[in-house]
Amino acid sequence: MTPARAAQELELGREEFRLAVQLGLVRTVPVGESDRRRVERRELDRLRAGPDFPDGLRDRVRAVGTGEAAALLEITPDRFTKLARTGHVSPVRFSVNRYRAVVWMYLAEEVAEFGLTCPSLLTGRLPLDVRERIAAHEDLRPRNWRSRRLSLLLRAAAGPWARAAAIASLLDPVQVAEVVDDPYERSHLDRLRPPRPQGMPARSAAREVAERLTRADDPDEILWHRMSLALAVDEARAEESAPYPGESGAVSPGVAAEGWAGARIPVEPRSPAPAVVPGPAVVPAPVMMPAPTAVPAPAMVPVPSVPAPVGRPAAPDRPPGRPARTRLLDRFRRRRAADTGRAKGRRRPVSWP
Repeated sequence: MTPARAAQELELGREEFRLAVQLGLVRTVPVGESDRRRVERRELDRLRAGPDFPDGLRDRVRAVGTGEAAALLEITPDRFTKLARTGHVSPVRFSVNRYRAVVWMYLAEEVAEFGLTCPSLLTGRLPLDVRERIAAHEDLRPRNWRSRRLSLLLRAAAGPWARAAAIASLLDPVQVAEVVDDPYERSHLDRLRPPRPQGMPARSAAREVAERLTRADDPDEILWHRMSLALAVDEARAEESAPYPGESGAVSPGVAAEGWAGARIPVEPRSPAPAVVPGPAVVPAPVMMPAPTAVPAPAMVPVPSVPAPVGRPAAPDRPPGRPARTRLLDRFRRRRAADTGRAKGRRRPVSWP
């Protein structure tokens, strides 16, 4: 069934259901060759059969902001922000508000577990190493979010090339090109690139901020992902090679043959033209044109003759009211008659093979 219907069956909101799918709490299956996914009925029956349904599932996908997370731990929001920046709590998702500020969200279950495992960080002065990292303006929230997202993508990957594409999605295209030097393999990784995180902003300014957060920016993180990508590509090559085009000279599907510049096209050899034997000239028959219809000529008005300009023969006198079509036919007849008289001197036309 559709995600909307499945969320209704599980008594979850839209964002809660989306987060449950991302965390792997609700398994989905692909439909056809598109990116659409559906939820099977037996998966819903499995979740609904749990002893703590629906409150237990809703608690596991409950996401809270900084203020609510600080209230759960009974500390100030500023202290919680310092703990999150130093990597003690990892965010599960983020959003960009209208002021282009990043709003991080955390799982309430993980926040409560952190309070139980590290109570000493909730009261008193923070340890020296934490204070030094805060003074150095360290912020591990984007890196921890990318690490969580990568683990989810790797778990949902369908094959070795899909796993390599998940790692490549966290690197800049220049970094990917330096690790994977084969352009066809890079194209294959690009086709298998996982979709963007749900809830990406639509406005250009906010989208730029969100896209920067989805890519590794720390040198150690970039080096780690480069090594992971190289190992993943080697593993994928050992299992199956990336799709390559055909042999040299073959035209790929969907590309017209004339689109290949410099392609050599085989041409069948022509048979030699037959020798032309001189013979009696053939006089072409004159073309019989239909006689023009008689047009009554208007009354003849005497027109004074005008001397022709110097260097130009004088035009013969002709009736001024003679139609242009009749004059054209007369010239054509005179030309055909002249050609008939010169027929013996014309060359015989040669047909091309």
